[in-house]
Amino acid sequence: MSGNSIREIFFQECEDLSDALTDGLNEMADGTGDEETVNAVFRAVHSIKGSGGAFGLEDLVGFAHKFETVLDAIRSHTLAADEKLMPVLQRSGDVLIDLIDAARNEEEANHDVVASTKAALAEFMTEEEAAPDEEFVFEPMVLAIPDAQASSSKLGYKISFSPHRSFYEVGNDPLHLLKSLEGIGKLVVNVNLEEVPEDLDESDWESSYLSWVLELETSEGEDVIRAVFGFVEDLCDISIDPMDAGVTGREVEVDMAPELQNVMPDDAQNVSEDKVNPTALPNSKKKAEPKATASSAARESKATLRVDLERVDRLINSVGELIINQSVIAQRISDAGLGKSDDIQVDLEDYKHLAREIQEGVMAIRAQPVKPLFQRMARIVREVTTATGKKVQLITRGEGTEVDKTLVERLSDPLTHMIRNAIDHGIEDEQTRNSTGKPPAGIIELSAEHRSGNVLIEITDDGAGLNRERIRQIAIDKGIVSSETELTTAEIDQLLFEPGFSTAKEVTNLSGRGVGMDVVKTAIASLGGRIGIVSTPGKGSTFSITLPLTLAVMDGMVVDVGSQTMVVPIASVFETIKPNTSSIFSIGVNNPVLKVRGEYIPIVDLAVALGQQSKKTALEDKVLLLVATEKIAQCAFAVDGISDQRQVVIKSLQGDYGDILGISAATILGDGKIALIVDPDGITNAISANLTNASEEQIYQRKEVAHV
Repeated sequence: MSGNSIREIFFQECEDLSDALTDGLNEMADGTGDEETVNAVFRAVHSIKGSGGAFGLEDLVGFAHKFETVLDAIRSHTLAADEKLMPVLQRSGDVLIDLIDAARNEEEANHDVVASTKAALAEFMTEEEAAPDEEFVFEPMVLAIPDAQASSSKLGYKISFSPHRSFYEVGNDPLHLLKSLEGIGKLVVNVNLEEVPEDLDESDWESSYLSWVLELETSEGEDVIRAVFGFVEDLCDISIDPMDAGVTGREVEVDMAPELQNVMPDDAQNVSEDKVNPTALPNSKKKAEPKATASSAARESKATLRVDLERVDRLINSVGELIINQSVIAQRISDAGLGKSDDIQVDLEDYKHLAREIQEGVMAIRAQPVKPLFQRMARIVREVTTATGKKVQLITRGEGTEVDKTLVERLSDPLTHMIRNAIDHGIEDEQTRNSTGKPPAGIIELSAEHRSGNVLIEITDDGAGLNRERIRQIAIDKGIVSSETELTTAEIDQLLFEPGFSTAKEVTNLSGRGVGMDVVKTAIASLGGRIGIVSTPGKGSTFSITLPLTLAVMDGMVVDVGSQTMVVPIASVFETIKPNTSSIFSIGVNNPVLKVRGEYIPIVDLAVALGQQSKKTALEDKVLLLVATEKIAQCAFAVDGISDQRQVVIKSLQGDYGDILGISAATILGDGKIALIVDPDGITNAISANLTNASEEQIYQRKEVAHV
């Protein structure tokens, strides 16, 4: 395996360790953690440090050493993880992750931030612990080797060691542990082969079949032996029992093999950090850690397989072609008049279900929980609260909600901006909150859930809410709207997404540069999503982002629009209606509306809006699709007919044709023809000036009931 491959594996492992680190720190901060949580955080930092040293990442190793020193003090109960220390630990976790990213991208880290965080950690260390790091060098170590001619007495221990499957999955080797034990005494090794299958061809080589019973004679205490297993205790079953022994030993100087350093006790690994040359392995002050509890068992890593994303993309494309092929076969059978055969119809349905199952399975490979994204937002909250001086608590819900990996990656910037806005503009300062009877610390809730085939992400704050009068006045001052324009509450809220709009009174690092929510809206729209606002003055605001589950395949409604066959995303359609004359009215000359359950909904003729026809035709001859859009809560799209409802493969047009008004992408139908996929938001945004969610009073004031 090449050096670059090994280096990449290290950084991939760092991703998992970073997640464990962040999870553990969050549990410690909210009070739900236990001793095993602290141990897990310590192991994560220590593993990053140990592996980083192998690649010469001095900045990373130096910082991680300071970090783990403080964590070790917490483990030994000489330091409390209180409200003063926890912010420093969380900031240290952020800096450590930054150092990993900088090393991976071969970039310079922010040394000022690293130095200031080191100084913050040093405030919780003893003078000896906080001393500047010395140059990292390897030196010979003195280990205790058995010698019958020496005169010092020893104790005997019986060690039962049984690795779990996960022990091997993260690259551990029992031989390293056995060599470490051999280095501190006389070791007798007995291996248990009872679990090994008789038929090796049928065995699972990823499973753990071997276990060991070890007899160790040493002058060291049990705590030193436990230190050898300290970083794999949650990956194996281990018991250490004393037994009678009486042998002697002598001390000899040996060079420690590099591969053994990562499994030796912490103080013995890097001699340069303490600049000592002990006569034996140092006694650790660490108490025997408790056996794994239900919470620690949940932390055990599941078996995973890392696959290059390009391979997954190729597989997804192949599955897309399979779905298209299924549609083609169905069309051919129908054209040949064979659809009436029960056997063929059953086989075709089986093929259809199988293709869908394969597609869902492949998409699940790309599915990723939003948890890493939410963890990044927790860091943003910490940074912004430090910059603004406000107290804010972040609450996350639905972290396990899975979405396409591409969505997770592209949602980071929009969510970052919205979180900053919520704290900077939404949450009041402590004095204002006290005067209004609110708790001193503001609350931001970040949630995710699956709803109606979409992913719904909401950012809610308990701040002051939107000042709509001020928003409207700013829009007038900037020339975005006219002073004579009458705007509804929803229309005022949407002004926040206009280019150049900003409510900030002065430019800061957080806001006030005139580029903000319009960029968020554009980013969300590029993902096929939409964003909405609900705000109550004095109570707070909720920003809702609705996104498709995936950017590769979707369920669509195949419709006839003029002379073309098109597809409307089913996620946008919540009802279909065959209108009659009594339910259609008109505002002005060419603004038809549909009366549904006492509400008047604007009608858009898709054939006219997309240039298929130059003038409108009788609406009673058409089918209306009631859709939810960004600009208008409800809108009715008039189409000539509905042909089918099916799963379609999304083919992007942007690379070849750029942005097309009212069209988001294309797909291939069963007959081989290309059908354009309608963008409901793009259509209503383009002609929103002519559309109005009219009230019944407006309709009858105009007295323009029309037969269209």
